[in-house]
Amino acid sequence: EVQLVETGGGLVQAGGSLKLSCAASGFTFDGYAIAWFRQAPGNEREGVSCISINDNTTYYADSVKGRFTISSDNAKNTVYLQMNRLKPEDTAVYYCAVRGIVSISHEEDDYNYWGQGTQVTVSS
Repeated sequence: EVQLVETGGGLVQAGGSLKLSCAASGFTFDGYAIAWFRQAPGNEREGVSCISINDNTTYYADSVKGRFTISSDNAKNTVYLQMNRLKPEDTAVYYCAVRGIVSISHEEDDYNYWGQGTQVTVSS
């Protein structure tokens, strides 16, 4: 059974940092793409960042480029999202998701499995 568990969310002041983790189990980590999405109240879910586990190809939404960094630790089957210089508009529930092919995508319909989400709140 594929499982994704996100941790690391919390409350932080604007300008601060958080590091989210997505621990994956139930599938061979290599050969997949994993993404972080977020959804704020009243908004659609948006793709924040994604990574191809095979070749570390990455994607970042314009809104987070230069502030967020996605990385993976294949030995731990874990993907991370380092979030720096956080802004109140980054407040959302953050989800990780996996798709069964190596090419990255920031479209949620391209992803097959999802975690339960972790809340990130940035105060001004």
